[in-house]
Amino acid sequence: MRRLVIAPRELQFLIVVVLIIGIFFRFVNIDGKVYSHDEIYTSLRISGCTTAQIKQQIFNGRIISKQAFAKFQDPNSKKSCGDTIRFLAIEDSQHSPFYDVIARFWVQVFGSSVTAIRSLSTLVSLLVFPCTYCLCKELFKVPLSLPGIAIALMAISPMQLIYAHQAQEYILWEVTVLLSSIALLRALRLESKRQPEELRIYNWIIYTVTLTLNLYTFLFSGFVAIAHGIYVLATAEFRWNKTVKAYLLASLAGFLVFMPWMLVAIANQFQFKNSPSLTTNYSHSVNLVASLLVQINRIFFDLNIGWKNPLNLFMLPIIILVIYAIYFIWRTTHAKVWLFIITLILVPTLPLLVSDLIFGKARLSSQLDLVPFYLGIQITVAYLLATQLYNGRLSRRQIWQIVLSLVIIAGIISCAVYSQAETWWSKLVSQGNPQISSIINQAERPLLISNYLSNNYANVFSISYLVEPKVRFLLVQGTNIPKIPKGFTDIFLLTPSETLRKGIVKKYKLKTKIIYKDEYTSLWKISK
Repeated sequence: MRRLVIAPRELQFLIVVVLIIGIFFRFVNIDGKVYSHDEIYTSLRISGCTTAQIKQQIFNGRIISKQAFAKFQDPNSKKSCGDTIRFLAIEDSQHSPFYDVIARFWVQVFGSSVTAIRSLSTLVSLLVFPCTYCLCKELFKVPLSLPGIAIALMAISPMQLIYAHQAQEYILWEVTVLLSSIALLRALRLESKRQPEELRIYNWIIYTVTLTLNLYTFLFSGFVAIAHGIYVLATAEFRWNKTVKAYLLASLAGFLVFMPWMLVAIANQFQFKNSPSLTTNYSHSVNLVASLLVQINRIFFDLNIGWKNPLNLFMLPIIILVIYAIYFIWRTTHAKVWLFIITLILVPTLPLLVSDLIFGKARLSSQLDLVPFYLGIQITVAYLLATQLYNGRLSRRQIWQIVLSLVIIAGIISCAVYSQAETWWSKLVSQGNPQISSIINQAERPLLISNYLSNNYANVFSISYLVEPKVRFLLVQGTNIPKIPKGFTDIFLLTPSETLRKGIVKKYKLKTKIIYKDEYTSLWKISK
């Protein structure tokens, strides 16, 4: 640790350049990606409209245009912020309300366009840089070199760019995780010094506030709090002392403030399991390890390819780098350093891993819930690179300088490819919507039939952003067989149930042919 010195001028220049590039990509083509299924739920929560209202006015078996979807995604003057919170409490309590409340005020000022709502996440993502700097300073107590490299890796990380362009709470959660971690480390550091009692209490109050914000931003922050608790108890050697007492009181206060929403989430636990905004299509746990390895690779290099793609042979060097970085930080730092990183990586991730193994949930295949995991790995790799760049023989230093250059180049290439793409793996259910919309738009007078079952409920909203005004929708409830009017040249079915598809075939003596299919969606064409 003592070998870490202030970064030389050339490294400082590189860090600044990489930071500028990362900020540039955050503001480029914000609205270029499909507005996805999960982002649609953000707009619906912001509007305060209930599922029953939407089903009654849209999924009613009548012909509608794409404009009919817009009014349910704009802040309604007749609805208030309380309606947004009420919607969350009743229908989607798995989402803590902090982000949606902020987002509602944001769209009231700047509008509800895709650019406007995503720009909130983009601006919040800029807070990651100073927070990363402060966390590294608290954790490692070193000058510019390590925090600067950590900021550079965050700036051009494709995963960080995904969060910055996602109209969801993940990037805000990352900031609150960083803030609560900084507050904890600061309180522990000052606790070890002789401080006035008022100052000690003030430090722990700051931690309570940041922990509360963390919990009200994302429900899984409870696991981050558990990681903090394990860290505090372990560094105290599991002995009862003044520091442990102060931590427990601060944590208890944070959870008491969060208790109202926790009770709501518990009361709605069955709805939480069946919430339409959860993706549960993940198949076999045998792919779990491969999926996790791909996600580690995507922190630094991401070209939107699945784990079965042969190009993933290139992920092996990154996996080796990450494994060695974890081993290196364990071998070369005090337990108070490496234990914080390891608990941040493991504790919030293990419940998701167990959930995948037992219930087949798609938490590790959706991968956006792994914010603490990604943070811990990026800081670990930054520590390895910072300690090796200017230590040892010249040949050794040159090797690690090449490694840093390759990591930066890989990140910049990934960000450049991502910025120009129409869709990405993070869009999950909506990945195929650009292709589906392109097929529908080619028809002269197309009609799209669907229902609200499975992922269709929000996915038809997503498709409405991409289709031309000539496209009409016929949406029904459940498996009701719709009355199909005449006058349409092409009729399509979006991910229909077998009951709906066969019912249409039987009632109208028609044939159906699948013309597009991916893991989540399918498009069928009806013909005589």
